Amino acid sequence: MSGANKALVYTKQQGTSLVERHVGLVRRIAYHMLARLPDSVLVDDLIQSGMVGLLEAARNFDASKGASFETFAGIRIRGAMLDEIRRGDWVPRSVHKNSRQITEAIALIQKREGRNATDREVADELEVSLEEYHHMLKDSSNGKILEMDEFESGIDNLVEPGAQGSNPYEDTAQQHFQTALSAQIKSLPEREALVLSLYYDEELNLKEIGEILEVSESRVSQIHSQAMHRLRAKMQAWN
Repeated sequence: MSGANKALVYTKQQGTSLVERHVGLVRRIAYHMLARLPDSVLVDDLIQSGMVGLLEAARNFDASKGASFETFAGIRIRGAMLDEIRRGDWVPRSVHKNSRQITEAIALIQKREGRNATDREVADELEVSLEEYHHMLKDSSNGKILEMDEFESGIDNLVEPGAQGSNPYEDTAQQHFQTALSAQIKSLPEREALVLSLYYDEELNLKEIGEILEVSESRVSQIHSQAMHRLRAKMQAWN
């Protein structure tokens, strides 16, 4: 067998080994995402699409880029699952519309007041009751992961420059985005920042976070949704 063929066989074996060792990562990400999706979304569908992402990661991983395989694979797995969710978009247009209006209202209040908007202020800006505003947040949180996946990926995957094989300009832009995002997360209200930390850093599900905060799972979903809308408003320059 020639040297080139031996290298090809070794590369394939290495890829197979990576896949086998990280099947559990696919399941973990799938169940983590499922906590914020309606019952109509099946975990088996997420796992299936996540496995496609894992296979792609194994084929394309380059250890010289600096990132660990688990970090690199997590990005690809999550991306594949998000693509699957987008293809089966079951969210009413009204939910997308409400999501955009919430973000716009938060941004307007933040600009006008120079601080984080309260729930009551956002509800008043939208001309809805506080209860209706919380219902809008819940719908947004349970729907398609909003249009927030770019921010969720940023929080979930603060990877080293070059981890995705991008060029130096893209690496620099990614570094600036991560720095700005981290700063804005720190500026969130304490409870919202804590929910994001527990969800993304500690990988707790909404029920577990609710037990820590002594609130319902539904309330955690609302807090998470509002935090993501607030981040989107703060990071409008990056949209």
